[in-house]
Amino acid sequence: MSDCPCGSRRAYAACCGPLHAGTPAPDAQALMRSRYSAYVMGDLDYLRASWHPTTRPADLDLGDTRATRWLGLEVRRHTVIDADHATVEFVARYKVGGAAAVRLHELSRFVREDGRWYYVDGTFPAK
Repeated sequence: MSDCPCGSRRAYAACCGPLHAGTPAPDAQALMRSRYSAYVMGDLDYLRASWHPTTRPADLDLGDTRATRWLGLEVRRHTVIDADHATVEFVARYKVGGAAAVRLHELSRFVREDGRWYYVDGTFPAK
């Protein structure tokens, strides 16, 4: 069994794999981790499906996925606002080709509709 890209230290088949196959995420943090794994794996279909339709971009380009190396995910905070709203603060690191590593620090908003969590949008906290 291979480790899940999200850094959970669980096997992909027992972590993000079922979500990528259509199982609803149990909470916003699980959805956020599964979205990170989808970026690592270049799974555009899952990224689109897990993005709320009101904020989903018309076109999603992951760039050169073969040249992108994902270095890790740190979930800093998962805040449940109410039964259908939550935020997740995270830092994801990656490199493209020989360039310096990029640090993406985001506070993401999530909403649950009809039993499914969706990514809505995010802000970038000041450094």
